[in-house]
Amino acid sequence: MGVILKAENISKQYRLGRVGTGTLSHDLNRWWHTVRGKEDPYLKVGGVNDRSAKATEDYVWALRDINFEVNQGEVLGIIGKNGAGKSTLLKILSRVTAPTTGRIRTKGRIASLLEVGTGFHPELTGRENIFMNGAVLGMTKTEIKSKLDEIIAFSGCEKYIDTPTKRYSSGMKVRLGFAVAAHLEPEILVVDEVLAVGDAEFQKKAIGKMQDLSGGEGRTVLFVSHNMASVKKLCTTGIVLENGTMSFKGIIDETLSYYQNTYSENVHTIYHGNNIIKKANLNNETNVIKYNSTLQVEISIEVNDIIKKLILGIVIKDLNDVEMVGVNNRHYHKKSINDYDVKKGKIVLTIDKLKLLPGKYKIDLYLGDTTTDLEIVKDALKFEVVENFEIDLMKNIDFRINKIVHEKITWDYSELI
Repeated sequence: MGVILKAENISKQYRLGRVGTGTLSHDLNRWWHTVRGKEDPYLKVGGVNDRSAKATEDYVWALRDINFEVNQGEVLGIIGKNGAGKSTLLKILSRVTAPTTGRIRTKGRIASLLEVGTGFHPELTGRENIFMNGAVLGMTKTEIKSKLDEIIAFSGCEKYIDTPTKRYSSGMKVRLGFAVAAHLEPEILVVDEVLAVGDAEFQKKAIGKMQDLSGGEGRTVLFVSHNMASVKKLCTTGIVLENGTMSFKGIIDETLSYYQNTYSENVHTIYHGNNIIKKANLNNETNVIKYNSTLQVEISIEVNDIIKKLILGIVIKDLNDVEMVGVNNRHYHKKSINDYDVKKGKIVLTIDKLKLLPGKYKIDLYLGDTTTDLEIVKDALKFEVVENFEIDLMKNIDFRINKIVHEKITWDYSELI
C-alpha cells in the first residue's frame, strides 16, 4: 500500500478581526507581490495560534509547517486541545479552504463530515440531500441509487427520510451525513468531532463502519476526536497538534500517551509539602478510564503524631460540584484502618466497575479521626470517563445519584506503618 495523502509544509494564516489585510494599501501590496511571483510580504509576520493569550499582532498562524504522509488503508487520528488547529487542517485536506503556503497531494476522492449537516439544504428532504451530497462527491445518479437503501438503513432515519432536513435534530443530521459519506466509496474519509453529537449506539456503529472501510476495503480515514477511547479503538497512527504546529507523530498508543502526559488539562497527581496527605494519584497510566471499569486512588500520608482510628474518604463530583459517589473506610470495610494506629504509609482505594456517564469528574479527599477533621483537599484529583464500546450503554442506565454506581469497594492498608 502506497502513500495516498501527503501534506507538505502546510501553513494557514488569518488576520484577526477582519477580512483581507485591513487596508487598501496592504491589499494592493499583497496583490503586487503575487502578480510578480514574489512571496506574500505578510507571511513574515503573525503570532502563534494560542487561544488563551492576548493578541499582540494583526495576523495569526492557525497552522505552521505541517508535514505528514498517510498510507492507503491507514486510520490517522488527529488530536489536540481546542484551538490547536485540528479543524483548520481537516478543512484544508478536504479542499474547503486553501493553505496559505504548502500543498496537499491526494489520490482519489475525499468525503468529509466536518460539521453537523454539512452540505445539507434545509428545505430538501433527507432523500434529496443524499442525491445532492452524492453528486457533490462525484457520484453518478445510478451509483447513488444502488447505495440508497443501504444509506437510509444505516442512518436509522427511515421514518423521516422524506421530511425536510430543517426538521431533523442535530443527531439525525449527523447520522444521515455520515451514512452518505461512508457509503459512497471515497478513497479518503475525513471525520471531525461531529460524531460526538450522535448517541452511544450510533457512535459504536460509526466506529465499526470506519473499521470496515479501512480494514476490509483498504480505504483511508482521518479522524479527529477528543474521545481518547474512540481514537485508540479506531486509529493506527496519530499526530498531536498544539498551537498550530505538529508536536508529535507516531503509532496511536505512543501518540495518546504523549498527549495525555503532556497536554492533558486534567490533573491526576497532587503533592503536599507539609500537610498530612503527602501525595495522591490515580493508579493508572493516564487519568482516563472507561465506563464500568476500575478506578484506583492511591493516597500517601505522614504525620508527626500517631493518628488513632483514622478515617479516610473520597467524594467524586461532576464539574458542577454535584456529588456522585462518596465512600470512606468506616462504611465500606468491616475490619479497617479504624482498628489500627497510623503514622505514615500508603492506602489504596479500589472502586470496582464504576458506572458514571462519560465526562469529566473531580475528587475531594477527606482525612480525620473519630472526633476531628484533620484535612480536606477540594478538587484534589481529576479524571475523565469515556465510553466503553464493549458495553451497550443503552442497557446500563443506572447513573442517577440515588442508585448504586459501583459494585465493590476495597481498601489496601498493607503499606501503612
